[in-house]
Amino acid sequence: MRKSSLDSILLASTNPERLHAWYVAALEPEEDVMVDSYRVLKFGQFHVLIDSRTDVADRNLEPGRMILNFDVADARAIATRLDDMSVAWSAELEDREGSLFATALDPDGNYVQIIQLSKEHRAAMEKVSDDGGIMFTNTRAFGGFSVNDLQQARRFYGDTLGLKTSDVKMPEGYSLLTLHIAGGSDVLVYPKPDHTPATFTILNFPVSDIDKAVDALAERGVRFERYDSFDHDSKGIHRGGGPLIAWFKDPAGNVLSVIEED
Repeated sequence: MRKSSLDSILLASTNPERLHAWYVAALEPEEDVMVDSYRVLKFGQFHVLIDSRTDVADRNLEPGRMILNFDVADARAIATRLDDMSVAWSAELEDREGSLFATALDPDGNYVQIIQLSKEHRAAMEKVSDDGGIMFTNTRAFGGFSVNDLQQARRFYGDTLGLKTSDVKMPEGYSLLTLHIAGGSDVLVYPKPDHTPATFTILNFPVSDIDKAVDALAERGVRFERYDSFDHDSKGIHRGGGPLIAWFKDPAGNVLSVIEED
């Protein structure tokens, strides 16, 4: 049976023409075509679809829930181009152990991160995995976040959440942690001495039964968050409309969730 693969994302907008023009000018897609009512932009093996919708706000009210990561060859040049376009920055260009990261906001307020990996980091991420496959092959997008203690993160994500993880030793003497998510997605976790916890949800874990998932996590010591703007039951599950969801934090303070899928 053919495995599922993630190859595109749909950006809904009340002003798709403006959004389309921004991505074309900012990131220069390899292809730009119209398919039915969609604008389809190709970046490497990944596609960004832009569509007109009337059931969304003019601006993303929670941009941290989803971040588009673009692997670029010259982050400084693109940052300069975005400055010329007068973009707003959530995080300006930063050198992290030789790799460059910056996060801009597109016209709808979505977070767009540009990433230029150093040769060492890229080589480490393309290291052959235990089964002989390549973790990242011909991909232009991946997820990542920082923690203040990689050992704590390894125990939490590997033991508490039960994810498959692997370590990559960097030439500088430190390690990177990779989370292998079901469905073929990998997430990079890196140490950052001045780490600031993400206040938005960095990872959502779909489950078929949220009550069982919450109970199991609670037995492993996970505490669930409660927010004033949401109604939570005694377990910490939000049942006030929309999908059932419960938020919790990793040891570094980053926000995660379990969410019940239909």
